[in-house]
Amino acid sequence: MAQAIQPEIARYAVFTHQSQEQGHRKLLEFLGAKPLLQLDMRLGEGTGCAVAYPVLQSAVAILNQMASFESAGVSQKSEA
Repeated sequence: MAQAIQPEIARYAVFTHQSQEQGHRKLLEFLGAKPLLQLDMRLGEGTGCAVAYPVLQSAVAILNQMASFESAGVSQKSEA
């Protein structure tokens, strides 16, 4: 419904997993969405989100906190 009202919303949605249920697969296909995880769960959509959340947190932490070679003081390979 949200995409029907505002098509741009799909660009900001995180599709955490694809349920084993056929209807969920068809919904994701209709939306052109690729889920983060596909673990063949049938436990409800909240479970997929709970499993994917730490993965998303880790990705954000890596993007925001990981040092570059330069900032970490990693030297370039010397030509000997």
